[in-house]
Amino acid sequence: MPVVLRLDGFTFFFYSNEGNPREPAHIHVRRGRDEAKFWLTPAVSLSYNDGLDARSLNRVQRMVEDHRVQLERAWNEYFA
Repeated sequence: MPVVLRLDGFTFFFYSNEGNPREPAHIHVRRGRDEAKFWLTPAVSLSYNDGLDARSLNRVQRMVEDHRVQLERAWNEYFA
């Protein structure tokens, strides 16, 4: 589970085995037991949410948007 970023108590990561065929670029975000998944392309969008309240989810989406280039680069480098 490569961790790409830790920010404000949230961990941004992806799983090493992302399916076969591999899913498009995305990032998982976890805080405690709560987790959300965001697609990175073609635009940042929520895939699923398990436990984050609306305020936290909006905050996390902004963080994903702000760090999208870094997150997508890490994905591409890892799976290249």
